[in-house]
Amino acid sequence: QVQLVESGGRLVQAGGSLRLSCAASGRTFSSYAISWFRQAPGKEREFVAAIRWNDGATRYANSVKGRFTMSRDNAKNTVYLQMNSLKPEDTAVYYCAADRDPVIYLRTAHSEYDYWGQGTQVTVSS
Repeated sequence: QVQLVESGGRLVQAGGSLRLSCAASGRTFSSYAISWFRQAPGKEREFVAAIRWNDGATRYANSVKGRFTMSRDNAKNTVYLQMNSLKPEDTAVYYCAADRDPVIYLRTAHSEYDYWGQGTQVTVSS
């Protein structure tokens, strides 16, 4: 059974940095893509970033490009989201999700992901 467990969310001031972690278990994830989504109160869940496990290819939403970086640690079965230059509009619950059959362009629609974590709250104060 696939499990995704997020951690690292907290309150941070605007301009600060955070690193979120997503620990994956229950499968060999070498053929998967792992993504981060976020959802702010009253808003739709939106794509943030994705990484393809086997080759490390990444994709980012325009709103975070240049500020956020996604990486993976194969030995720990963990992916990370390094978030720099945080803005109040980055405030949301951040979820990691797994796509067991990723496509070359890496999916951005949350409905196409197969497994989800419980989320971690990120709050950026102004």
